[in-house]
Amino acid sequence: MAMGLSICFMMLIKLVIALAKTPTTLNTTCVGDIGVLLQFGVYQESCPEAQPIILSWVQSAISEEPRMAASLLRLHFHDCFVNGCDASVLLDDTENFVGEKTAPPNLNSLRGFEVIDAIKSDLESVCPETVSCADILAIVARDSVLLSGGPGWEVQMGRRDSLTASKAAATNNIPAPNSSVATLVANFQNVGLTQNDMVALSGAHTMGKARCSTFSSRFQSPSNSGGPDVNTDFVQSLQQLCSETADSTATVAHLDLVTPATFDNQYYVNLLSGEGLLPSDQVLVDQDDRTREIVEAYAEDPLLFFEDFKNSMLKMGALGPLTGDGGEIRVNCRAVN
Repeated sequence: MAMGLSICFMMLIKLVIALAKTPTTLNTTCVGDIGVLLQFGVYQESCPEAQPIILSWVQSAISEEPRMAASLLRLHFHDCFVNGCDASVLLDDTENFVGEKTAPPNLNSLRGFEVIDAIKSDLESVCPETVSCADILAIVARDSVLLSGGPGWEVQMGRRDSLTASKAAATNNIPAPNSSVATLVANFQNVGLTQNDMVALSGAHTMGKARCSTFSSRFQSPSNSGGPDVNTDFVQSLQQLCSETADSTATVAHLDLVTPATFDNQYYVNLLSGEGLLPSDQVLVDQDDRTREIVEAYAEDPLLFFEDFKNSMLKMGALGPLTGDGGEIRVNCRAVN
């Protein structure tokens, strides 16, 4: 891929390479304890260009459209919550196969597939049948956060790509935007993540946009507008935005109105002022004392949020991926070999 590399971008590449040599708080022993065999530096010998190539494509995509950072991060989330991080979310439907892209949480919602296609094509030309699509998703998620001002971390690799997908699991396992705290906690616990992980990973909503249909319940029913300290001006502004068009699948709002393209802790500050966009965001401070305490801590200390987010991303990235002889390394991320 032809691309002029700025001094800033060269520094980011050096940081990514340095991360691959820096130990993290989640080591292979810890990961092995939960039945997953992932490692650091898997491609250092077999495809040393992999991480710089991926970073350059992500940087290009975000520079063209800042929202893409959130979209690429979200692909990794939606992949890992369905039978682990195995790139099943990338499979297209065929005459004999139904994938996950048409599941309600994904249909007309997930974006960035073309960026993954471009990355995979580039990697196949440099080191064929070496880097899995599932590992690409994990690296892309990290790079999207890093390039948006968030923390960096070494990505554990060694995932293989699934031979199948599950529309039913995608429908049932991915947390819905109108979920209660109890439902959110259950969704995360079902895949082995804690309440603290749930609040930390919800901070991904510090970037990106959401469709009116995902938050319209906030102004359709008073009980969904928020807690006793509901921000009526904010809710009314959402209602006005969404009433300007009849197509609730097309109109979108920023998940974070203050710094919509920056990965920071503003999301938590917004929640405390009643400006969480999705009902499942605002309930973190309205429905549960413990989740509110965590939100308050992250709003006060961005470095604490960054550290917890990084560790929770590593835990999520270690959810039940195929390793060893399981699955395959797809040549095309959209189809099994």
